[in-house]
Amino acid sequence: MVRYLNSDICECGKVHTIAVDEVIIGSGAIKRLPEILKRYNAVKPFLLADCKTFAAASEIVCKQLINYSKYVFELDCLEPDERAVGSAVMHFDNSCDIIIGIGSGVINDIGKILSNITGRKYIIVATAPSMDGYASATSSMSMDGLKVSLNSRCADVIIGDTDILKCAPLYMLKAGLGDMLAKYVSIAEWRIAHIITGEYYCEQVAHLIRNALKKCVDNATGLLQRDVKAVEAVFEGLVIGGVAMAYAGVSRPASGVEHYFSHIWDMRGLEFGTQVDLHGIQCAVATLQSVKLYEFIKKIKPNAEKAKAYVDRFCYEVWKEQLRNFLGNSAETMIAQESRERKYNKESHPARFARIAENWDAIVDILNEELPTSTELKRILQTIGISADLQDLGVDSDTAKLTFQATKDIRDKYVLSRLAWDLGVMDELCALL
Repeated sequence: MVRYLNSDICECGKVHTIAVDEVIIGSGAIKRLPEILKRYNAVKPFLLADCKTFAAASEIVCKQLINYSKYVFELDCLEPDERAVGSAVMHFDNSCDIIIGIGSGVINDIGKILSNITGRKYIIVATAPSMDGYASATSSMSMDGLKVSLNSRCADVIIGDTDILKCAPLYMLKAGLGDMLAKYVSIAEWRIAHIITGEYYCEQVAHLIRNALKKCVDNATGLLQRDVKAVEAVFEGLVIGGVAMAYAGVSRPASGVEHYFSHIWDMRGLEFGTQVDLHGIQCAVATLQSVKLYEFIKKIKPNAEKAKAYVDRFCYEVWKEQLRNFLGNSAETMIAQESRERKYNKESHPARFARIAENWDAIVDILNEELPTSTELKRILQTIGISADLQDLGVDSDTAKLTFQATKDIRDKYVLSRLAWDLGVMDELCALL
């Protein structure tokens, strides 16, 4: 296994471990497949792919195999939901002793669940450096219309053959870097949550992410030319993102409010058929929006009277109906979560606001340390050909405002929208979208 962090007991008090046995990245990496199968005493793999990923890599993969069974999703647009998982399970060949996923985000998420259900080892042959779930132990799925992270398992081996990866569609290469750019916000919010809520934080894990992100940004100019160094940097960065989440035991190192923008847009797409783009593209644009909002946050001072007045007039019953209108059936799961989370409990707000006010200088320092300026970030997006305009994602101003407000209801995670609610500046931030 490639080791990214060596520590018996980290300064944070945890022993950082990950279930991935090996990460293989480089030209010709797929040639290691027979050796890996022999190590696991596997003689008949079950290949899982969709029609596009199978076309992209099946020839080079199958050339390494003697005997195998396969299931290829024939849908042009495969959704990671109950139907897809059920289809994979029903088509699984029980005579197979290992699973090989050929694909990226959706195939990997389904493959990890299939591996968990069947008890077979799992190898993922990546076809695109497009998302950061390769090394994570969860699967990002749509369940009952809500985007959720289901516990599944890590891949046992991750193969990133750059001969395959560099041939991925350009929009998938862009999406991979877009997902990495989200780490600017995720690390900042992780540190801020540690101050405000006492949430666990590890500087060593954060440092791991920062280094990977810097390498990606430093090589960004070569991405559109399919430069191997740039493609490898993005893929390794995405793998490190998954490793960091496994080390931390939470998704904090790799996702923050910007991911929730994307999740909301995905949920609306499932419910209403609205426009949806690749997760990494959406995260890139949402990261820019988040940085712009944080630039406003840095200029203010916490005002206790203003915050209390906002919280006092906030009516959750009204907000529930807005959520239902905005998200349809998927809002019900978010509403059910609130009964457990109680984030809108007005009695707990004063103590939380006090911690914010007492640590305001430290919070602003974190934002200055971790986030690029919106100008710098927009320049990176322009370099890789991602439009910074929400309209190009099919998101108008009203949808953007409601999206931001709804991000605080996705998970029990302290992110920008919750900070805005606590500070009583939600309306001011929405006006910027």
